[in-house]
Amino acid sequence: MLKIKKNDQVYIIAGKDKGKSGKILKVFPSVQRAIVENINIVKKTRRKSQKDPSGGFVDIEAPIHVSNIMLIDKKTNKPTRFSVSMGKNNKKVRISKKSGEVI
Repeated sequence: MLKIKKNDQVYIIAGKDKGKSGKILKVFPSVQRAIVENINIVKKTRRKSQKDPSGGFVDIEAPIHVSNIMLIDKKTNKPTRFSVSMGKNNKKVRISKKSGEVI
């Protein structure tokens, strides 16, 4: 089971955006990276085209490694570790270590 999923609220624990939080937009499980909303912003050069006649620099979110991310507990609104256990209908669920609630 992956540590994070799309639309999870996460807290950044390392890197240039340490201390910020955001929502997961996309997850890349094969390389263990994720794109977080408004985190790890980089400038990318766009070539002129018919769709974009001006071209120039664009700010985009770059992927960040999942080891630099912690889930935010919905009950306490703080970053937390979690455990995985079997829930209803024999599905795996993530349980917060701080509050004991299902994430």
